[in-house]
Amino acid sequence: MASTLESDVVQSKPKARRPWWAVIRSLSARHRERIAGHLLALDPQDRYLRFGYAANDAQIRSYVDKLDFERDVVFGIYNWRLKLVAMAHLAHSVDRSYDACAEFGVSVLPSARGHGYGGQLFARAMLHARNAGVQLMFIHALSENKIMLGIARKAGATVEYDGSEAQAYLRLPAATFETQVAELLEEQLAQADYRLKMQARQFWNLLSDLQDVRRGVREGRHRTGS
Repeated sequence: MASTLESDVVQSKPKARRPWWAVIRSLSARHRERIAGHLLALDPQDRYLRFGYAANDAQIRSYVDKLDFERDVVFGIYNWRLKLVAMAHLAHSVDRSYDACAEFGVSVLPSARGHGYGGQLFARAMLHARNAGVQLMFIHALSENKIMLGIARKAGATVEYDGSEAQAYLRLPAATFETQVAELLEEQLAQADYRLKMQARQFWNLLSDLQDVRRGVREGRHRTGS
């Protein structure tokens, strides 16, 4: 599972932005369309870095349709418009003899890059993986995806290169009471944050509708001369 954080990793280095603390929410099967919309918004270079090949729309749809939310975990970051701007997929092995292993993949939309979202999603996935009994977390990425490999290396992962591809391996310590409580609190915070954003969007939509009504009333009065 490859990952993409910056399509211009191999082009030009973007200006550094101030890191933003993000509220990360776990996603479920009912979020498939949002996940598909996020991935379909990636350009060809981003798709190449994320999947390891230039996935077309049909291939992305197939990937989303096959997401197993009973086995795997998907995390997302929403902006204030409730647009999914970043997401990560922690995939557990389908082979039961490798239950203690999980693979990480991540993508961030261009408009949301430079704020450290990739690193925060990686940390969130690590927390969940520990609590789920995962002992080895790994990333399969293209060698040119230096940002993703840098995030893994910073977390203590061992990175091995094989031509155009690379593997990062990170051994995780066992879960503790503190990690279990931390994940519970993070998920509760994410749910509350999403509800607040939803209420804010509903308020602004209502305000916009009221403005449209007022505009229509004024135009009607103008036409009737009243």
